Amino acid sequence: MTSPSTLFDPLWRDYIARLCPSAEKVHQLLIEGEALINDHIALRTFNLEPVNLETLAKPFLDVGYQAKGDYLFESKHLVAKHFEHPDPSQPKVFISELKVEECSEALQRIVTSLVAQVDIAAINTPDFLWGGRLWDLSAADYQLLAKESEYAAWLAAHGYGANHFTVSVNQLNAYSEVVEVNAALRDAGFVINEAGGEVKGSPDVLLEQSSTMADRVDVAFKDSNEQIPGGFYEFAKRYPMAGGELYQGFVAASADKIFESTNQ
Repeated sequence: MTSPSTLFDPLWRDYIARLCPSAEKVHQLLIEGEALINDHIALRTFNLEPVNLETLAKPFLDVGYQAKGDYLFESKHLVAKHFEHPDPSQPKVFISELKVEECSEALQRIVTSLVAQVDIAAINTPDFLWGGRLWDLSAADYQLLAKESEYAAWLAAHGYGANHFTVSVNQLNAYSEVVEVNAALRDAGFVINEAGGEVKGSPDVLLEQSSTMADRVDVAFKDSNEQIPGGFYEFAKRYPMAGGELYQGFVAASADKIFESTNQ
């Protein structure tokens, strides 16, 4: 079976080049002699064929991933699934999709017009996962989307690529707590997402998470170039379940606030 690295290596290269250039600085800050363990990545899409969640999941299923948890984010009109590989050293994959039919007619019109531009041939290989936009978008339509749904605006502007990678705090020697990682990041000039508190979750729910606020990156629209929020970096600490194994799922209430790392 093909190695998952055939997906994660190009996703990482695209992420640090196009979406989150500051990720290199995070690595320099936290790396301790061996590669940082990536807890998970997150991908965004619309629930419209041919680019729905199942389409994004297929390349991961093809390299051995299995569907695990299901999540609902009612206020953001999102659903999500997470996927795990039988090899626990491989990152988890969290894929969400916008329930377009629950949004305004104006948003539905714009998003439907974007997805209508997708070339089916472009999504027949895994390359589209890090391929960016598969459609043209005007800055005006981006702003219209942003007024209603940050998620829709981000996806419309950036297309496909990793919304974030995630450092596993469990592996770090210099820091044992998420709050300590946050302090080190602040000292290095990063802004921490404080929506719902700077640390989302708790030992009681077996997962603590935090994240930087997204980098601002240049995006070319049909009619202008703009600087808008790109990708961000997340940090996760997992706690053992009753049997001693680390919890591997996600907490919807925490993930809901992590989404806000790309808010303008």
